[in-house]
Amino acid sequence: MTQPPNDPPQGGFGAPQDPPPGGFGAPTPPPADPFAQPPADAVPPGATPPAGGFGAPTPPPAGGAPAPQPPAGYGYPQTQPPQPGYGYPQAPVPGQPQQGYGFPQGMPPGQPPQQGYGYPTAPMQQPPTPPQNGNGGKKFSTQMQIVVAAAVAVVLIVGAGIWYAGSGDDNKKNEATQSGGTSGGTGGENKGGATDGAGKEKVPADPKSKVAFQVPLPKVTEVTKVDGSWLTDKAYVKTGLNEVVAYDPAKGTKLWSIPLAGQVCAASRHMTDDFRTAIAFEQAKPSKTAKYQPCNQVGALDLKTGKLLWSKSVTAATSGDAPVRFAEVTISGDTVAAGGLEGGAAFDLNTGAERWKPKTSSDGCYDLGYGGGEALAAVRKCGTYDDPQLVVQALNPTTGAPISSYKMPPGVDYASIVSTKPLVVAADVGDTAGDGSGISDFFSIDTETGKLITRIAADAEKYAARCVSTKVESCGQLAVGNNRIYLPTEEHEGTGDYGNTNEIVSFDLTTGKQTGDRADAGNRYTMFPLRMDGGNIIAYRKPPYDKGGQVVSIDGATFKQTVLMENPSDESVRNAETSFLPDYSEFRYSDGHLFLSSTMLSNSSGSLDKDDRLVVSFTCD
Repeated sequence: MTQPPNDPPQGGFGAPQDPPPGGFGAPTPPPADPFAQPPADAVPPGATPPAGGFGAPTPPPAGGAPAPQPPAGYGYPQTQPPQPGYGYPQAPVPGQPQQGYGFPQGMPPGQPPQQGYGYPTAPMQQPPTPPQNGNGGKKFSTQMQIVVAAAVAVVLIVGAGIWYAGSGDDNKKNEATQSGGTSGGTGGENKGGATDGAGKEKVPADPKSKVAFQVPLPKVTEVTKVDGSWLTDKAYVKTGLNEVVAYDPAKGTKLWSIPLAGQVCAASRHMTDDFRTAIAFEQAKPSKTAKYQPCNQVGALDLKTGKLLWSKSVTAATSGDAPVRFAEVTISGDTVAAGGLEGGAAFDLNTGAERWKPKTSSDGCYDLGYGGGEALAAVRKCGTYDDPQLVVQALNPTTGAPISSYKMPPGVDYASIVSTKPLVVAADVGDTAGDGSGISDFFSIDTETGKLITRIAADAEKYAARCVSTKVESCGQLAVGNNRIYLPTEEHEGTGDYGNTNEIVSFDLTTGKQTGDRADAGNRYTMFPLRMDGGNIIAYRKPPYDKGGQVVSIDGATFKQTVLMENPSDESVRNAETSFLPDYSEFRYSDGHLFLSSTMLSNSSGSLDKDDRLVVSFTCD
């Protein structure tokens, strides 16, 4: 599973801005700089928007500009840094400096801890424009073609064929469609088995989108987490700086704001049918005397009314009198479950009343964290640092009592809950993935008995989903539904003159076998699942360097694809869209609206990328 670049993209937030007619690409003749300054009435007093705009050139970072690389979505594999720590000790890497508890991953020696515990790595720089040759970057020289052909021949002989060759005819891959309707990728022998019902997403009359609004960058001096974004029936809600803000999904106007004592440090990806969810946040804003505040507050949000229902902290036996510092929070039904290294607790979502705390045992077992949604599950760690034993438990959300337990195999230091109903767990067994994806295998578990139904080997060189291995509920770029798990394949060479492509395939959660499901991204596009829509899969197509991204619906029975949205191909819009890399961004799509948002901010370079925003929204309206 290919790793992303070293640092996440920079984002920001503030007052929403409306793009000029036609989106970020200025009309002809264009103004000198259409995004040099946002509208005066769009910037709150005291806020200074970044200079430039989506189309403005990016100043080089201190120390010189990086070597040119292809942009995200151009089709070339990218590299990925070690994942942010959950706060637990990790096995040392030979030749690399180690970090103590509470220190951020990847920080140079002598730097102070970020956020105390479980804080993520520093954000990444967006790669610049793809390198071009004398033929516009589309053709290799004759000599290069000979070299490449010889190399490919050797690989084919040694490897006995490319793994995906047997899953379909690559010469028949369709170019991604540029309008609505169905497109390529029926992909094999799907017998049209039962699905989880009809999807709710409707095909718009015209899938060609426009930019609805964008939320600009703030000025931040430290790495700042901005996890959390939700879609209600009336609003798009996003974590801001010491606040949670709701925007009109079409206009971007600010509907309400919930001020917080400190910055959000964890957010549930789930919400109830009446739009309630949970967050964890710092006890105060940074100050000169306390630059790094602990993440020890849990609270519930009413996303419909814009209210903080309650907030509180808890203590645990391992933390003495100090409040527990949280790293994750989730909800299941009306139960909030929050976890951290020193302990955790569960609360009533509506009242904040404490329901239960995870029990510690004489052998030192403790809950690493929880997965929520339709059910509740925990990953519990026992044993020693050198010989850990992980147990996955299905829990009664109200009491915390285990319904069943499954012992993970030896060689599993961390496990991530992909889905709670059905219960699916991802793990990197024996650190064999080797790419930082946190996934070598998936485990389908019976919640009633705790028995393993099937184990699915997910070769990291073939499949591209990702989990932050040290966080229990963190997996992305995959989906579970129809008793199947849907995975993107790794990028590989397409049939055109340049540019990579990939597919979405599936595995049966009862047999563990790969099904005939196969959806092709199309030449120069790559795609990954966003979520399920009934029995259908909603997927995002990452664009090549000269196109806009797309949202498609994949029929769960036939695997036919229907384009729901196609974004503008204007250069400034493309630059803005592709600045949101999947590993460090949140993608939300519903009812003809797509929202891309950052999960981490930084201004460590002293200048802000003018193509980056906290939020960019597209609409088909």
